[in-house]
Amino acid sequence: MKKLIAIVLTLALTLSLTAAFADTIKIGVPDDTTNEARALQLLADNGVIQLKEGAGETATKADVIAEGIEIVEVQADLLVNQLPDLDYAIINSNFVLDALDAGFEINDALLVEAADKYLPRANVIAVNGDNADAPLTKALVAACASQQVKDFIESTYSGAVLSVVENPTDGYDPDVDYGALAGSEIIIAATPAPHAQILEVVKEILAAKDITLKIEVFTGYTEENPAVDAGDAYANYFQHQPYLDDYVAETGGNVVSVAIIHTEPMGLYGGRQADLAALGK
Repeated sequence: MKKLIAIVLTLALTLSLTAAFADTIKIGVPDDTTNEARALQLLADNGVIQLKEGAGETATKADVIAEGIEIVEVQADLLVNQLPDLDYAIINSNFVLDALDAGFEINDALLVEAADKYLPRANVIAVNGDNADAPLTKALVAACASQQVKDFIESTYSGAVLSVVENPTDGYDPDVDYGALAGSEIIIAATPAPHAQILEVVKEILAAKDITLKIEVFTGYTEENPAVDAGDAYANYFQHQPYLDDYVAETGGNVVSVAIIHTEPMGLYGGRQADLAALGK
């Protein structure tokens, strides 16, 4: 009899633990400092979690106050691939665009961060600090901050990517001697979407002045700044300012931003869940 009772209790405990784990909602977030904090703030702003007092731009899963929710830290560019194993994931729109281009089926974002959160994280063109004021840099900036690029962004991405250029150029800087730059080549490191796509427009603008833009596409986001630091690339286009600030603080690198071009709102996307019902929304 005692043996039977023990078996029953063990079975009940197993079922209880299984149910507890089954009820835990797994939410994937980027594992880099600035984007993780940004993702957690999105959840907090929408009442999904609470953050410990004082948790701000460096908030991590350790600062999360929530019952029945597990925060899973994942490399940002791998979050889309992890969606089938997660209930939800917070993903930068550029990685969503990459996935859609590759044939993944992803539903629209269930939650999107507010403008006051994503605008300060606009993506920048960055160069080695030694080239910050060089004529070639000014030519690159004028082309990236052009009306042609602004129009391309607005007509292509349906709000998933937003131009932040307030006074677009005609593609050229009147103070640059383009004749002296004829025959030059700019190697720029970029992630696929939207950055490399936007740079195709820039490439045409510069080609009209006999400047070649060579776009080196990276699928991750850890090599672009070292490439500029080492001189293997003249510029890069893949990151927002807080991410660049973290890189410089951690490595002492000599990489500086020279133009702000666009922003990519973060969104909460469904994995195993198709709506917000599992979060009580």
